[in-house]
Parts: sequence; structure tokens; C-alpha cells
Amino acid sequence: MLRKQPLSRRILLSFVSLTIVISGLFAWAIIAVVHVVEEELVGQELIAEMVQIEKHFREDGQLPDVVGGGELFVPTMRAQAIPMAFTNLPKGYNEVVTPNGAWHVVATEIEGIPFILARNQDAFEAREQTLYKVVIGGFFLSVALSLLIGWLTAYRVIDPVVRLARQVRNRDQLLPLAPPLASDYASDEVGQLAQAFDLAMSQLRALVERERLFTADVSHELRTPLMIIATSAELLAREELGQRERRQVERITKAAGEMRELVETFLQLARSHTAALPTGESVTLAEMAVEQAAYWGDEISQRDLVFHWQVEGENPQRWHRTLLRVVMGNLLRNALHYTEQGEIRLTVGTTGFRIEDTGPGIPESERESLFQPFVRGTEARGEGLGLGLSLVKRVCEIQGWSISASNRPGGGSRFEVTVV
Repeated sequence: MLRKQPLSRRILLSFVSLTIVISGLFAWAIIAVVHVVEEELVGQELIAEMVQIEKHFREDGQLPDVVGGGELFVPTMRAQAIPMAFTNLPKGYNEVVTPNGAWHVVATEIEGIPFILARNQDAFEAREQTLYKVVIGGFFLSVALSLLIGWLTAYRVIDPVVRLARQVRNRDQLLPLAPPLASDYASDEVGQLAQAFDLAMSQLRALVERERLFTADVSHELRTPLMIIATSAELLAREELGQRERRQVERITKAAGEMRELVETFLQLARSHTAALPTGESVTLAEMAVEQAAYWGDEISQRDLVFHWQVEGENPQRWHRTLLRVVMGNLLRNALHYTEQGEIRLTVGTTGFRIEDTGPGIPESERESLFQPFVRGTEARGEGLGLGLSLVKRVCEIQGWSISASNRPGGGSRFEVTVV
């Protein structure tokens, strides 16, 4: 449990715990020493005084005067009342507490006569209690000081780590000209951590740059064949064609245009992670649903599947046509790949859309890797590479949309995209 606590709290707890242990041991030692000293010194003093009384009594046969605030009880030689607490005491030194106070008592017998020497210890007990209060007050003061010192120490230790974490989280660290982190720190453990982050960041920048260049190269090289396809389709459209052939040429022309828009969009995204998207047409969710229903309806029907689509709520807000087509189209393609019988349903609402199917659903073991690139489910059909859902996830992150995947209660999967 302690390992899950913040580092600053662990440092503070260590300071306080160490102070409590050390201060507690010192306080206990002081109290124990005072108690032992009380017994040893006062007891020895009273015993020595009793020895003097015995010597005087044996020599003179009389009771001597007691000095030092003590009181001598000899019931057989003096008419004096002995407190009940002083009777039947064992021989030697005793501590007795009565309603009238606390007493140090030495009991003995001299020539068969009981002698009791008592000294009131209220004043000593008062000083002892004062000492105990000082010791306990010092204990709590040391704990309070340890809290303050621990907090200051934790702040000084953690501040460079917090500052380093803030710098690492800054997206500007991925820029090629980002300054190194290690130069801002001393040559200590935090400095070594900053050097490790510099190395990791440089490797990450190189990886991102290679990916960006690869995407840019691929997008650039696709322009030429797409231009050839579009030009050829345009020339075919000028010829005298039958209705069926002309419909196929129009479909080729439309697909080439969509591919060109998609290439331009991805090329712009590959140039910089902060680049603005290219301007182009925008559509509402309902308009895109109509387009995708026309595009995928026939192919879904040819697989002996039922395709339903509906608009539950209108939203006049418009979104980037190409990116919205990428998300909705890839989710419909994914549903087609995993559904062998039943239906595929597209539902558009005011905040987004959802696509449901009657396929095998999403196994629990595959949920974590569902949106990772080059990952395909075990029930997939077709020759996909496992990039569709990864692309959908990336576009949603770029646009600030959210996507969730779950299983339908009656079987199958559900993908829901929220755009507002």
C-alpha cells in the first residue's frame, strides 16, 4: 500500500515515523531513568537516615529528631496515630499512596520494636509530573517539527521531478528542435533521469519522423496512379456506354475522387501533428449516413445480410466529410467482415452514431488490443490487414471524438462514436 502513495507523502511519512520512534524511545528512557533514580536516591537516603536513627537509639536509648522533612513512627514508644497504609509494610523501602498524598517509607525493627520512617513525596511528584509534561510536550513538538522539515524536504526533493514530468508531458518535446532536458538539472539522480528521457525522446522523434516521411511518401506516390485512374474514367465516360457500364464508370470516378481526398488529408496530417486539415466539403451525420447506406447497402445485401439504417435525431452541425467517411465507412466494413448471418444496423442520433451487428461479438481477451494496428479478430472474414479500427481510433483522437466498443445483449458487437 505504501508503494502506491505519492513520493512526497512517502518522504513525509518516513520523516515522521523516524521521529516518532526516536523521540518515543528518548521519552520512554527519560521517564524510566527518572523513576529509577527516584527509587535509588530517595530510597538510599531514607535507608541511610534509618541507619543513623538505629545507631542513635542503640547508643542513647532515645529517639532522635528527624531532619529533612521526614516523620518517624514508633507506636510502642510514642503516642501517635499511624496511618493504616503504613501498617503491615514489608521491611525495607516502600512507596505508599494515601488520601493525604504519596510517601516514601522505610520500615524496620530495632530490638523488636517496629520503626517506620516516612517522607512526603508530593513536592517531588509535582516536579516529576512537570518533567513528564515537558518530555511529552517535547515529543509532540519534535513530531510537529518533523512534519514541517519533512514537508520542506519533500518539496525540495520532489520539485525537480515534478518539473521534469511537466516538461516531458509537453507536446513540444516531440518537435525536432526541442531543447534537451538534462541541461536544466544537476548531475544527480534527477539529472540521470532527464538524460534517459532525452535519449527516449530522441528515439521517439526519429520514429515519428520516419512514420511521417513514410506516410508522406506513400501519399505522394499514390497521386500518380489515382490521377491515371481518374483520367481514364473520365475518358471512358465520354464514350457511348450502356447504362450498366456507365454506372460502373461513375462509381470508379467517385471512388477515385474519394481516394484523392483521403490521400490529401492523410498527407496533410503526416506533415505535422499541429497542421490544419485541408479545406473541403462538410456534411451532417444524416447526410453521411445516406451516402454510406447507398455505398454499402448493395454489398451487404449480396452477403445475404439485412441492412437497416435510421436517423433518430437531426443535428445541423457539419463535420469534415473525408474524416467522417473514414470513421463510418471503416466501422461498416468491420461489421461486414465479422457478420455471417443476421443484420447490420446504422443509427444516427444528435450526438453521434452507432453501428451494430449480429456477429460473434468482441471476446474479452481481444478488447484491450481492439484498436491497435495490425490486429484482427479470430472470427474475421476477408483479407483485411487489421488497420481499419486503428485508423478509426486515430481519426477520432485527432477530431476530438470518442469511440467505444461493447457487446450487444442479444449477441453481436456495438461501436458508438460521439462527435459532440
